[in-house]
Amino acid sequence: MSFDDNNPLAPDPQEPPEPSSHIDPALAEGAILSPEPATPHGPAVPIDLRVPWGWGNLVLLVLMYFILMFLLVLGLIAYGVKLTDLQNLTPESGPALILTQVVLSLGILAYLAAEQRFYYRVPFWSGIGWHSLESGAVPRSFAYSRYLLGGFLFSLAIQLLSASVGTKSKLPMEGLFHDQRTAFMLLLMAVTIAPVVEETIFRGYIYPVVARSFGVGASIVGTGTLFGMMHAPQLWGGWGQIALLIVVGIVFTYVRSKTGTVVASYLMHVGYNTFPLIVYAFASHGFQRFPVGP
Repeated sequence: MSFDDNNPLAPDPQEPPEPSSHIDPALAEGAILSPEPATPHGPAVPIDLRVPWGWGNLVLLVLMYFILMFLLVLGLIAYGVKLTDLQNLTPESGPALILTQVVLSLGILAYLAAEQRFYYRVPFWSGIGWHSLESGAVPRSFAYSRYLLGGFLFSLAIQLLSASVGTKSKLPMEGLFHDQRTAFMLLLMAVTIAPVVEETIFRGYIYPVVARSFGVGASIVGTGTLFGMMHAPQLWGGWGQIALLIVVGIVFTYVRSKTGTVVASYLMHVGYNTFPLIVYAFASHGFQRFPVGP
């Protein structure tokens, strides 16, 4: 079935999906090509926005997220974790919550991979926007490392702005940084699993659908805002911090739009999350002395 009747690239409900041998070479090889020629019916669609899914698929993704979340929370309660601990992000419930987030993230990634591979018959990573980063005349290693460094320096700037803004109340996630094991697990997840999953969902899956409907500029702002608001519960009460995280999401999405690949925003994301990891490692003397405030 087709989840988006207005999407010309969605499969025809009367015809079976095309076999993998008929995949668009751009999707199969992860190449960055020129936009399609303009047609009398409208402007050209850039290659990085030519995806076969649409708004109906985004709705299904949200439903899948809440179903998995509900099942995992039930599992935690059955395991003995109190609901109040889940809401307050206490150190006692921290490891269980982080493991739950890991399972949830991998579950969503598996859902998207299955959809791409078995329904649309396209390779998962290249089909969802993880194309090779164009390096031009500069060495490939420099092209990749500059996004890592850019994310690191961007994180430094955001942390300084966040400190200048301050907060009037304790942020919910601060409770996770008063326990050695919980803090280490959280920061490790922040530089490994989180960038892969979040960039795949926001910049790979959501961004092209919104851009096709409302334009690239609106999608950059909208996707970036959604990214920031998804992290709002962890920062509830720190309105300046939430606003800064929305800016972070907008910048990541802008980088994705300019390069045509999720790889660029992923590298920035890794660099961005690495800065807090290094700061807390020094502040806690190698995760040995706690409590250490975030």
